[in-house]
Amino acid sequence: MPMKIAAHGILVIKLGAFGDVILSAGALRDIRANHPNARITALTTPAYERIMERCPFVDAVEIDPRAPRIALGPLLDLRRRLRAGGYDMVYDLQNGGRTRFYRRFMLPRTPWSGKAAGCSHPYTAANPERIPVLDRLAGQLAEAGLKVAHAGRPDVSWMADDPSGILEQAGVSDGFILLVPGSAARHPQKRWPGYAALARRLLAEGHQVITAPGSDELDLCRAIPGIMLLDNGAPVDFFKLAGLAIRARFVVGNDTGPTHLAAHAGARGLALYGTPTAAVTCIDRRFKAIEVPDLRTLTVETVYAAVRAELDQGA
Repeated sequence: MPMKIAAHGILVIKLGAFGDVILSAGALRDIRANHPNARITALTTPAYERIMERCPFVDAVEIDPRAPRIALGPLLDLRRRLRAGGYDMVYDLQNGGRTRFYRRFMLPRTPWSGKAAGCSHPYTAANPERIPVLDRLAGQLAEAGLKVAHAGRPDVSWMADDPSGILEQAGVSDGFILLVPGSAARHPQKRWPGYAALARRLLAEGHQVITAPGSDELDLCRAIPGIMLLDNGAPVDFFKLAGLAIRARFVVGNDTGPTHLAAHAGARGLALYGTPTAAVTCIDRRFKAIEVPDLRTLTVETVYAAVRAELDQGA
C-alpha cells in the first residue's frame, strides 16, 4: 500500500454522471477526513457545479468544459488553471480515458490515485467495472493509503432543501408517494412503462401520488395520474428533489440519478432495473430492488405488491 501523501492542496476529479456524483459523496467525506487541513478542490462539469459547491467536504470547484481534444484553447486553459492550483495529490474518481489523458497532459508529475498508467497510487483491481461502485471507490482510497469509513455508504442529506412551499402550493401533505418514471433519454430501456397504472392503483387506495419531472420528462409525467410538481413553472432542482424524497413516505424509481439521490438522501423506496446491475450500482444497499431482463415484461401487479409490502412494513 502506498504511503498517504501529506497534501496541502488536493484535486478530486468527478465529472459525472449525476448518479455517480451522488455515489462519490462518501469517498469525498473520507478524503476530507484523511486530509482535514488540506484545501480540497473538486473538478467537475457545469451540470454538477452547484452540487460540489454545496458539498461540505469541498473547499473550491473547478469546471471542466469537457472540450474535445482538438479544441486546444479550452484544454490549455484547463491545464493552466490546474497547474496554478498547486496540488500535492489528485484523486481521480472518474477513471476514464479523459482523466487518464489529463494526468499525462496536465499534471504528469503530481501524485495521482486512480487507474491511469504510471500514476503514483494505482488502483490495481482487475475488471473494476464488475465491482460494485461503492466498493470500487473504497478500494481505490484504501490502496492510496487512506482510512476508509464512509465511501461505502454515502449520505447526501446535505443536499436537501425545504420543499414546503412547493408542496403547499400544490396541496400536497407529508406521506405522499414519489414516482421517478424517467431516465436519460438515451436509455429508454431503463424506463418502466407501468407508472400510470401503478399511480391509479395507489390513488384508488387514497395515497397522494406525485412526480417531479426533469426538463425532458414533462410529457412523460403529464400522462401519469396524480400531481406533477413544478417550482414556479420550472422543473424542481436537485436540492428540492432531495427534500421531496426525504418528505415522501415512499419512492418508486427507475435506474436513474434522481433515484440514487433519493436513496442516499435517506428516503425509503423501490428501484426498478431492466438489467442485473442493482448490486453494481449499490442501490440495493438503500432501496429494495426488482431486476428483470426487460422492464416491458414487469407487471404492475408485481410492482404494486412490492410497494404494498414495504408500506405495510413501514406502517
